[in-house]
Amino acid sequence: MEVISMIVNDEFGVMQRVMGEFTRKKINVETIVVGKCEIVGKARIVLSVKERKQAEQAVERLGRLQDVVQVEIVDETRHEAYALVANSFGKARLIGSLEEVGSLIDTTKPDRFVKTVNAL
Repeated sequence: MEVISMIVNDEFGVMQRVMGEFTRKKINVETIVVGKCEIVGKARIVLSVKERKQAEQAVERLGRLQDVVQVEIVDETRHEAYALVANSFGKARLIGSLEEVGSLIDTTKPDRFVKTVNAL
């Protein structure tokens, strides 16, 4: 799993332009997290793709977009996984490494879950 982090202008239509680059290159985005960040008027988009080559292609194209202020492939040591899981007993939040969260999901077999990857 490769994680791409970018700082973008926090404006209408930016997400569509960013995702358009993945569509053009036929790169599937595995997970995505978006939100305001430490820079006023900017947002951070963190997403993951399966292969390093795909991440490199995306970073090259994203760096050309006017709305993208900064883009990088995040080192694996900075990755974290998050999941919200639910079953008949209720819901729980999981946080840990990719392996830890994946293992917990596999072991507990929740009725429903959403898992994402994030990094700074």
